Amino acid sequence: MRTTRPLRLLLGFLVATTVALLGSVPAQAAESAAGSSAYAENYVALGDSYASGVGAGSYDSASGDCKRSNNAYPVLWKNAHAPASFSFTACSGARTGDVINNQLGPLNSGTSLVSISIGGNDAGFADAMTTCVLQGESACINRINQARTYIEGTLPGRLDAAYNAITARAPNAQVVVLGYPRMYKLSGGCFFGISERSRAAINGAADALSDVTAKRAADHGFAYGDVRPAFSGHEICSNSEWLHSVTFPIGDSYHPTAAGQSGGYYPVFNALA
Repeated sequence: MRTTRPLRLLLGFLVATTVALLGSVPAQAAESAAGSSAYAENYVALGDSYASGVGAGSYDSASGDCKRSNNAYPVLWKNAHAPASFSFTACSGARTGDVINNQLGPLNSGTSLVSISIGGNDAGFADAMTTCVLQGESACINRINQARTYIEGTLPGRLDAAYNAITARAPNAQVVVLGYPRMYKLSGGCFFGISERSRAAINGAADALSDVTAKRAADHGFAYGDVRPAFSGHEICSNSEWLHSVTFPIGDSYHPTAAGQSGGYYPVFNALA
């Protein structure tokens, strides 16, 4: 049975206290014992470009088109907590089917922690954003409405399939599902680009995606990390943006920056891991 984080931290404290009282082991050894007890995780990071870290730079060249960043929240957590094992299979462009078919290899009964961000590509958000930028307000609203129809009607079943596959492969793991931020600060500092009505529609679709994902995660007994509060005040058109607008390379557009990964995604995941 997996030990809870509070109990593990208490055990670590007792080790350190006992060592201090007996004076028989250096303080550094006590700290090492407490640390290894607290973070003996076998961690697997799954998902799409928001999980792989597209937009955050410092990509692992071995990851190729998956563009796994050393600034992505899974790597930040790994660096901070030194889990017993770490597998990073998240990939740019991934949909739920890609998670099932291509990313679950490292999962097994010994996996204790899984993170995943998925669903945006299934809903066609990349295509929707392209439509909004290139084809004007009317086409944008229509495409966003199509995405919302998919999110509310088809995506729940796709998420169920992915979540069921994770549970089947890693029945003992704590699974943390991370959502998506709102893209725009409305009435913000953007004087050019898409219309305010288009921005509001995009935010509404992001909210629908977050709500559906949260419900499916809860029904599977998974933890859900809502990143919208963390990104509040850091959307596109804010004074402190943690999301790229249209940028170069074009694939980084509408993805979190390194600050978005470290200041937005990482603390939300860290609180639930």
